[in-house]
Amino acid sequence: MSDLQATRESIAAIKEQVGRVIVGQEEVVDGVLACLLCGGNVLLEGVPGIGKTQLVKTLAAATKLDFSRIQFTPDLMPADVVGTTVIDESEGGARSFRFEAGPVFSNLVLADEINRATPKTQSALLEAMQEGQVTVGGTTRPLPAPFCVLATQNPLEMEGTFPLPEAQLDRFMYKLLVPYPTLAELTEIVARTTGRGEQSADAVVDAERILAIRETLTEVPAVPPVVEYALRLVMATQPESEGAPEATRRHVRVGSSPRGAQSLLKGARLRAVLAGRDSVAFEDVRACARPALRHRLVLSFEGEAAGVSPDQVVDAILDRVPELPEKLEREATTK
Repeated sequence: MSDLQATRESIAAIKEQVGRVIVGQEEVVDGVLACLLCGGNVLLEGVPGIGKTQLVKTLAAATKLDFSRIQFTPDLMPADVVGTTVIDESEGGARSFRFEAGPVFSNLVLADEINRATPKTQSALLEAMQEGQVTVGGTTRPLPAPFCVLATQNPLEMEGTFPLPEAQLDRFMYKLLVPYPTLAELTEIVARTTGRGEQSADAVVDAERILAIRETLTEVPAVPPVVEYALRLVMATQPESEGAPEATRRHVRVGSSPRGAQSLLKGARLRAVLAGRDSVAFEDVRACARPALRHRLVLSFEGEAAGVSPDQVVDAILDRVPELPEKLEREATTK
């Protein structure tokens, strides 16, 4: 069996177990899996009570990974997240320093309602999310592998929330919008959760298998035109760029960083594998554009005043940026 086929079967097994607990939300489930399997972090935004936390807990059960939960509140301090150095005193009076690890030392870290904490506490995750390590008291300590932060966030207009700093938003591979369930999905949710025999997920993979899948995904090829297309999409989010469409110039103040291009291609590799392809296609890049770029766009005053959403800007970019440059398009049509 090829590595790609084994990867597809492992992912299908995880999705099957998640589907035993989570009703619908297939796009969200795929996005969360993409971040875990590609070595990224994910931000889930939605109103309370629609299953964001349950999804993360179910994923932890299906993957047999160590799981910790941090409930972010306004009084939470950075030391409550990463840990702190404490003083131990022996019976003879001798004192020694000991590091007390925080809940961030886990494979899957659920940062629940992350935008209810102050920016100071939110920033405690910056080093962990980017480098897989934390530094406390001048000592740098590695985090367990695989490591993934799965943060939930209430819509920013809700009471008692703080906007996430741009530097932290950029460290999320994807931002996923969790929609309200349909009537049929809500009916199934009520049937599952108010009766007897509520379903749970069984472990079908472990940490070693997750790391092996990550390695396999890095080897999925992307031909130069596809890579260039992803880069041109990211460049088109920057209002000063020559290829930026009118929507970007008018409604965006700051565009995507290079991490946006990395997220696009990482997610596109996984999507190609799930679609049964051995290499990345243009459609894979297009499908990953919204979750990879929406949180990396800072709207201008005009854009906010007009009620423009980042998704609308991304859609305008997808409409205006061709898959192939004009020269290549002309050559392709003449052959």
